[in-house]
Order: sequence, then structure tokens, then C-alpha cells
Amino acid sequence: MLSDDIQSPRFIAPARTRADSARFQRVKVSVLGRYMLADRREFPCQVIEMSPGDAMVIAPVAGVVGERVIAYIDHVGRIEGTILSQMDGGFEMDIAASPRKRDKMAAQLTWLANKDILNLPEDRRHERVVPDIRHSTVVLDDGRRYNCKIIDISLSGAAIELDVRPAMGTPVTLGRMRARVVRHFQNGVAVEFASAQEMLTVVQQNLRMN
Repeated sequence: MLSDDIQSPRFIAPARTRADSARFQRVKVSVLGRYMLADRREFPCQVIEMSPGDAMVIAPVAGVVGERVIAYIDHVGRIEGTILSQMDGGFEMDIAASPRKRDKMAAQLTWLANKDILNLPEDRRHERVVPDIRHSTVVLDDGRRYNCKIIDISLSGAAIELDVRPAMGTPVTLGRMRARVVRHFQNGVAVEFASAQEMLTVVQQNLRMN
């Protein structure tokens, strides 16, 4: 069952206006998930368009305008908001999130929208955690070296804050690990390791600055 903090099974939140969500640009995606309405009923769903501020959801039960929705979407995680309108076969919802979470969502939506075109790896197949070691270095093939800050890591890659934006596919060395750039976001890049690791402790050891 989806966890939530809805205080009443009939809770109806004040509906946001479309203008609140219009400042975010939607991208076409096709991701599955589950959602829960205010009466705690759960259903499977599919998101077909999404931005950091709203989403178009194909759903068997649409709920009512203004009703609170909590959903867990593949590759995106937990989102919550209210139903803005009903549509044939589903509903449109806004998304309530902090600026930091919206930045992360924007980066992930960019990846989702482009992964098929650019043949990007499924870099969210492994759990991502914030490492104990946050500072490291990135070295490009031409020898240029940059300090960076680790946002999160998994067995297959890492997201890092970096002042430069190497082109997609650029080989880099992060700490002592060979990797390549697979995604850009507002404050840095995501990289995929040349080979997936078996333990996160090994990943952290190899992120130490050279």
C-alpha cells in the first residue's frame, strides 16, 4: 500500500490554477506507477506527459477536481498534488514539490524523454544513496581536472555538481572510476560507470580524490 499523510479519507485540497503549473514545460513520457486517491483506494496508472509542475495520467478512476493524489512513478519516485481536471481515461494533476525536488525531477524527465533517442542506459535501475564522501574530482581525457560534489551514487553511476558540462558521452574519471557523461541537469551532470559495481562501499572508496 502507498504510504501517505492524508489526515482524512475524504480530504479535498484547495485546487491550484493552471497558471501555477503552466510555467513548467511538459515532456512526453511513458512511465508506469500506482496512485492513491483521498479515500485511500489504489490503482495502477501510466503517465504520458509530465513536467516538474504537473502530469497527465492515464488512470482507471479519475477522482474529482481538487482531490489530493499521491503517486509512485517508475524512475521518478513519489509525487503528490491535486487533480486539476478530468480527461478521457484519466486526469491532469499538479505536483507540489520543493525547488530542489523540482530540479531533480526536471533532470530525470529530460533523461526519460531522451533515453530512447540517445540510447541512454537505465541508470535508475539501482538504488541511489547520498555517499559519506561528498567531494571528489573529475578528470577529462585531455587532463583537465575539476573539483566536484557528489549528489548521489548507485552501483552503476553518480550525479555530481560540476561547474562545467562535458558533452553527452564524454569519457571522464570520477575519483578513480572510469565513467561517461549520460545526462545534464541544472547544477551538474550524471555519469555512468564503465562497469557496474557490486557494493556501494567499493564505489565510495573509489570516489576518493586522486
